[in-house]
Amino acid sequence: MARGYHHGDLRAALVRASLEELAEGGPGAFSVARVARRLGVSTAAPYRHFPDREHLLSAVAATAARDLAAEVAAAADAAGTDPVSRFAAAGAAYLRFTVRTGAGFLMIFSTEVSGVDDPARTAATRALMSGWIELVTATGDRPMQDSLHLIEEQIALAQGYAALYTQGFFRRSSVPVEEIADRVTLGSRRLVTGA
Repeated sequence: MARGYHHGDLRAALVRASLEELAEGGPGAFSVARVARRLGVSTAAPYRHFPDREHLLSAVAATAARDLAAEVAAAADAAGTDPVSRFAAAGAAYLRFTVRTGAGFLMIFSTEVSGVDDPARTAATRALMSGWIELVTATGDRPMQDSLHLIEEQIALAQGYAALYTQGFFRRSSVPVEEIADRVTLGSRRLVTGA
């Protein structure tokens, strides 16, 4: 579906349209030409703002990291003051974000964009991870490596559920995304408490 954009702001429109493409088809099906068609511009237009596909995806990754960080922070704040609840809420926020946008860690930390020198992406991913590290370290005194492993395990749990959900695994039993988010919350609590 073609959409217009505000003249002079094609760069931002390309990033948002790219996020829409990712939400519909995932990173594997991403196409700069489809993004251009979505906006109703020539297939050459994106390359006036981004030298190649990787630079566009890097800008998308930066935006996704900022958006995810905001959603994780909001979910943690809504969970109250209990550190375990705040950390668990981050996993559920990740699931919701990934299901809705298709732009989880696989996109944000994609090896496809790792060669692009993009200070905005670097700052956004650093802020995202710093917030997550604060959440996990508040749950207990442990070596930093163990805290990083807890984040990794939480993301793997949420990413796995997100993949199952988006690929239709739960369609037959009509499980809503909020029920899956509850499972991620419970699993995240178990990671931290061992219960």
